[in-house]
Amino acid sequence: MKKWINENIPCFAVVGRVNMGKSAVLATLLEIDDDETIRVSPTPGETTTVQILPLILDGIERVRFLDTPGFTRPIDAMKIIQSFAGNRTPDLHDIERFISTCAAEFPDECRLLQPLLQGAGILYIVDPSKPLRDAFLAEMEILRWTGRPRLALLNHKDESCPDETGWRNRLGATFNLVRTFNAHQARFDERLRLLRSLLDIEEKFRAVLETSIGLIEHEWEIRQQDSAEIIVDFLESSLQLRATKTIAARELQLPVRKQKLSEMLEKDYYRRLAHLEKTATEKLLRLYRHHLLKADLREHAYQGLDLESQETWQKWGLSRMQLTAAGALTGLLAGGGIDLGTGGHTLGIAATIGAITGAGAAYFKGGKLPNLKVSLSGVKLENSENKSLSLGPPGDPNFPWILLDSILLIHAHILRRTHGRRDQETLNVEGAQHAFSRDFEKEHRTVLQKWFLSCLKNSPDRGLEPEVFEIIFHTLQQFDES
Repeated sequence: MKKWINENIPCFAVVGRVNMGKSAVLATLLEIDDDETIRVSPTPGETTTVQILPLILDGIERVRFLDTPGFTRPIDAMKIIQSFAGNRTPDLHDIERFISTCAAEFPDECRLLQPLLQGAGILYIVDPSKPLRDAFLAEMEILRWTGRPRLALLNHKDESCPDETGWRNRLGATFNLVRTFNAHQARFDERLRLLRSLLDIEEKFRAVLETSIGLIEHEWEIRQQDSAEIIVDFLESSLQLRATKTIAARELQLPVRKQKLSEMLEKDYYRRLAHLEKTATEKLLRLYRHHLLKADLREHAYQGLDLESQETWQKWGLSRMQLTAAGALTGLLAGGGIDLGTGGHTLGIAATIGAITGAGAAYFKGGKLPNLKVSLSGVKLENSENKSLSLGPPGDPNFPWILLDSILLIHAHILRRTHGRRDQETLNVEGAQHAFSRDFEKEHRTVLQKWFLSCLKNSPDRGLEPEVFEIIFHTLQQFDES
């Protein structure tokens, strides 16, 4: 008989009937979304052997889970084990005899019982939407006879559970603990709660489990910090993004040529902005170990947004009153995103116009996202010179906040996606309604607005970056609490 457990590591056999969601629970708990490691399938009997799935932290195996075949003939197996015991209550010796004599007739039952015979704890998975039939009662009895620490898990599958009370009452009489879980919805705190429940039933390994839980919490905080860093880098790069092209000044005298240049620069700007978002999203997906959730290259995600429509104002960015309050800081942004440089020097046409408008423009004109068009009005050009055109970003003061809400929504979507799911999904948050930025404290909005302004001027305020990082980090922590 193969040795399945390690005496120095907490080991838990995940058992239950076929298609109860055992593999999905393990995939979500261990953050494994590839079928090569854990096969999650609606087809009964996908798990036919015992599979070792270690929880490794800091390069060391801390907890071992054993994905076992499901019960297939529990009532018949129960009767045979009872026959071995005679008039007494069956125990581990009777189960050992069953394994040694009935492996050919009951291969699945014998395989799943082997780790229990060696000392593994039990994580019993049931679907409470199923009727509580005799077969389930037989499974519970067999597991009770092992005498091993037992945790029963009601794995909800988003279905009604009319007999959940009956399930709870019966499981409570047989198992040390009964907990609820949803392998397709469980967030980090719910996964951690499940691990804490294992600690409650396995006193022998309390110190090891407590250390493991502490390491998991620390690793999650590191992920949040890395996420905040990714988001800050994305915002800084996006707000400094410009689409540039050097051309002969005489070409600008031709209206058709000028229009083509405008369209070309606009397309290039949004393509590069979409690439920045996709790169940041892919970093977040790798950080949270997702392979089936894909980044969407949304080339027109920020193009032509109508911020005058009530629907859009209800979705992302700051409210009009919040923008008005921030208007004194954003005056230099209100005029649009075009600069024309000569000989490497920026004339700052857009900034000059924006300085005149001030807070009033943030309210009265802040409701429309300016088109990214090249305008040379009032600028004298000499036909013999080359000119450097620089386009972007949109001059609307709400644009940085829309960027922020977009990447925060992407992060929130990633957190909601559990690893127990096996459907491929393209990450797209354009239909989302919540604007996180509106919930920020006024002081935080002020810090962010000042930093946004410095980035838009291509001179990020490094002194503000620690505060900006802490604001974003604090926001990500709130995601877990909400």
